[in-house]
Amino acid sequence: MQLKADPEKFDQLQQLFIREIIEQIRLKLTEAGFRDEALKEVTAHIAFSVASTIDDNAGIEAEGVAVKPYLSFVTGDEQLVHGGENSYMHEYVADLITEIFDE
Repeated sequence: MQLKADPEKFDQLQQLFIREIIEQIRLKLTEAGFRDEALKEVTAHIAFSVASTIDDNAGIEAEGVAVKPYLSFVTGDEQLVHGGENSYMHEYVADLITEIFDE
């Protein structure tokens, strides 16, 4: 596999990825009985937290070992696409929550 910097493709893929994460969180919370505004609010909080952790905004360290995630995506042509910097999915959460819950 080759590592390829493609910020436009990466941005598209990270938006699709966080959208799917949001949808899965919403589904599980619905199954747990959350409804209406509580469902939207809790989904948003969890999605933002997960996205921020993946985006390396959480400052993860355990037993003196720093954990620094760096998101990339495998494409159909066996390339590993990255954006040239850390992901920034957390920036899309609020808009996607509005979009998803207004559907």
